[in-house]
Amino acid sequence: MKNLMIKPTRDFGDICPTYMKEFSVPGANRGTLTVTAGGCYEAVLNGHRVGEFVLAPGWTEATRVQFQTYDISHLLEETNRLEITVGRGWARSPLAGRRPEEGRDPRLDLPPWVAARIDDVIETDESWQVSESAVRFSEIYDGEIYDAAAKDAAWEAVEKYHCAGLDFIPQQGEEIREIERITPAEIFTTPAGETVVDFGQNLTGYVEIEFPQNTRAGTRVEISFAEVLDAAGNFYTENYRTAKSQLVYICNDGAQKYKPKFTFFGFRYAQVRLINISTKSGFEGKRGTSDVSPASVARLARAIVVHSDMKRTGWLECGEPLLNKFFDNVIWGQKGNFLDVPTDCPQRDERLGWTGDAQVFVKTAALNFDVEKFFAKWLADLKIAQCADGLVPHVVPDTQQGRGGSAAWGDAATICPWEIYSAYGDEKILSAQFESMCKWVDYSAENVRADIAGGFEGKVQPLSLGRGVHFGDWLSLELPPPNAPDPRRGATRHDFLAAAFCAHSAEIVVKAGEILGRDVSAYRALREEIAEAFRQKFDEPQDYRTQTEFILPLHFNLTKNPQAVADALCKKIVSDGNCLKTGFVGTPYILHVLSGYGHVKTAYDLLLRREYPSWLYPVTRGATTIWERWDSLKPDGSFQSANMNSFNHYAYGAVADWIYTVAAGITPAKPGYSAVRIAPLPDPRLGWLSARLDTRRGTIFSKWMYENDKIRYDIETPVPAEIIISGEIFRVEKGRYVFYGRI
Repeated sequence: MKNLMIKPTRDFGDICPTYMKEFSVPGANRGTLTVTAGGCYEAVLNGHRVGEFVLAPGWTEATRVQFQTYDISHLLEETNRLEITVGRGWARSPLAGRRPEEGRDPRLDLPPWVAARIDDVIETDESWQVSESAVRFSEIYDGEIYDAAAKDAAWEAVEKYHCAGLDFIPQQGEEIREIERITPAEIFTTPAGETVVDFGQNLTGYVEIEFPQNTRAGTRVEISFAEVLDAAGNFYTENYRTAKSQLVYICNDGAQKYKPKFTFFGFRYAQVRLINISTKSGFEGKRGTSDVSPASVARLARAIVVHSDMKRTGWLECGEPLLNKFFDNVIWGQKGNFLDVPTDCPQRDERLGWTGDAQVFVKTAALNFDVEKFFAKWLADLKIAQCADGLVPHVVPDTQQGRGGSAAWGDAATICPWEIYSAYGDEKILSAQFESMCKWVDYSAENVRADIAGGFEGKVQPLSLGRGVHFGDWLSLELPPPNAPDPRRGATRHDFLAAAFCAHSAEIVVKAGEILGRDVSAYRALREEIAEAFRQKFDEPQDYRTQTEFILPLHFNLTKNPQAVADALCKKIVSDGNCLKTGFVGTPYILHVLSGYGHVKTAYDLLLRREYPSWLYPVTRGATTIWERWDSLKPDGSFQSANMNSFNHYAYGAVADWIYTVAAGITPAKPGYSAVRIAPLPDPRLGWLSARLDTRRGTIFSKWMYENDKIRYDIETPVPAEIIISGEIFRVEKGRYVFYGRI
């Protein structure tokens, strides 16, 4: 594809160019189109869109460009016209880290090139033409402007384009597709007089709008997006920060339909404004007024849900309605943020592939959906973005120019491949990532050894995006001293956290290396070195200061007296008001360590708590996705700080893996579920719980239900299984089973 790149001969500015080629294929009845672009593209052959991939070619590290191949046999005629429109997309939009005040990223100045081939019939060369399209502006954060009334632009010449350092690869991840459509739940006028559509669900995607026959050219429709309304019931967008998140559509005469081509939004609400601009000076459209109103447009609007085309594999259901809604919110959070990369959020001026978020959620992600291809592609980008010394960038693809190195964030390099291997059983992911895994552990160990030499001083670094920064237990409710540089990073000591994760990642490298037949003796020794230094400094429970400092040594097997530490954690939770106070790092593991050391009731207490802070508190406040903060909407009705307050941020949904694997008891006894262990831990407050998991080996089902003075267990396994009921072990072959256990 590298030799097929073409571009316009002039700068089109904000306007998206359309490339065109007319060609003949006498008698042709088969053909394939291979295509990619510098930005997002849409290909249209003989008036029909090619393929279902939206926002193609997807988002990869800057040096990698995916190309797609489509079967176009059903679209080919004897004479043909191929048009390819190119928007800025991720490749050329001013994403976070590319802002001018941080040093302009040269990628923003790349031209909107395209490369395409139809078998041996045509390919992009100087015989193609290019013109301005009706897409007058399109960027990821700010949205799109489409002028349906624009006059046809003249076709212009193109020229060859060469860009060194690009690696063109076949499509590796899942395609991004339009998955479902949602009709308005309500259309209303706010106290401020705004016409607003409520789709009833916070989602990622865009809207499709229709206009009736009496629409006049020049009618300008502006649609803005929001996740929530403010306390007065008005449209609220402050938490989008600088992202305009707006569609502008300028109508032509008559009935018409529009949806954006090269952008997406995170939203539940859409505000519709109509302006007739046909009388404005300089506008060349037809004069006159339209009978179209904001309410009429709103009634014809549909929300289109867009995400990577992943197969759903996991379902949870129980006797507690609030928890069922929470399950639903976890699924919507994953759908909304698994849009080619695992983003932190889909709405504000960020939407980046944060490594920490991906790491804490990957296990749950692989239970809810088949994410093997999704993570294989993203981890390939992580490996490329990784610095020569092993530092892993905070975000992948790396828009922040090599900033990274945080413990728990960089550990995505080891944890994500291991969890994908555990879920699907294919060693290829370990083989592909093993060098990257080792490089990260080497980098982490060098820094932890410096901490050891310094005596583990409990350092709290100032927040910066420089190399080596730790984000701590991000957004923990256990706050550092008042003079701390950034309270968002919590009170958990950074050297404590870094040493714990270094030991954990070294252990993963050892296990992965043994599977691959590699010599990992150095990493086995490293793990013991770090673990022993950690135990010498932090072993006793009285040395631990935060809930997360109790949790990590337990989950990573770093304590000499784990039961004593678990008991002390339970006591701390009770003294903290019988609630969790953990942030992004401690939350995924808290219920695991409690239930693992006999504190099952306390684990369920936390899971079922409704008051702030808890998983169910947002549900009681009407949440339809997972919030970034435990109190994104505070109990008094006010919002958390607008500069960091996403209402669609999946990290805290990681607790769902405990419900699958502990409450319902489904775990792989061998990678890929070629053998399973099913050991449910019921609680009478739920009444019943069921979990279904569609694995590569078949469906696993686990349900328990309280019946009078017994608990009934319904189990289905497609492979040999070890089933543990009330402490009794049953070894069974594949099949369906019913057990009864004591209360």
